[in-house]
Amino acid sequence: MKALLPRFAPHEMLAAHLLPLCCDDAEDGAHDLSHILRVWQNVRRIMAVEGGDAEILTAATLLHDCVNVAKDSPQRAQASRLAGARAAEILETQGWAAKRIAQTVHAIEAHSFSAQIPPETTEARILQDADRLDAIGHIGIARCFYIAGRMGSRVHDASDPSAEHRALDDTRYAVDHFKTKLLHLSAGFQTQTGAQLAQERHTVTQDFLDGILAEVSPD
Repeated sequence: MKALLPRFAPHEMLAAHLLPLCCDDAEDGAHDLSHILRVWQNVRRIMAVEGGDAEILTAATLLHDCVNVAKDSPQRAQASRLAGARAAEILETQGWAAKRIAQTVHAIEAHSFSAQIPPETTEARILQDADRLDAIGHIGIARCFYIAGRMGSRVHDASDPSAEHRALDDTRYAVDHFKTKLLHLSAGFQTQTGAQLAQERHTVTQDFLDGILAEVSPD
């Protein structure tokens, strides 16, 4: 992990402490170290325009998935709150002031789509946008099918892939997840920079859905 530390400059020391703790389930390829690094890349791109406290964003990014709850768990909506509580414990051991811990915890709690917590700070808005960018576009499509495979879902419904005559069910069909969630994400971005990046990825996501439905829909 030492080779990754320069990416977090000027907070390499903080990253050195937090990287080993940043995700608790190495088997979940949708919420692993690669996801953390992609979100951080998005954070940096947005922060360069929108501002924000880089130290808080470093900590919040590294710890936003430090407690990973499975997608099909009844506790899924609590995942970001659990991660926030764990992050507070970790940052207390680092000697952080209570106010900065609270700001970091809020960013972590508000990043989650499931939690439905409005982001009230620049840092929270940036982290939410950065995390949601990873759910759309090429990487978002890859993650969608990866998660569907882990959960035992099918790619699409054989008789009605477009769900024209049935209810959408993204617990059974990966393609349905585009209409239940992915294609709605770009409308909810919090920063202007994030929204611009999201629109590019939204187009990629929509084009993919149109293409796969054209290939698999009955004649």
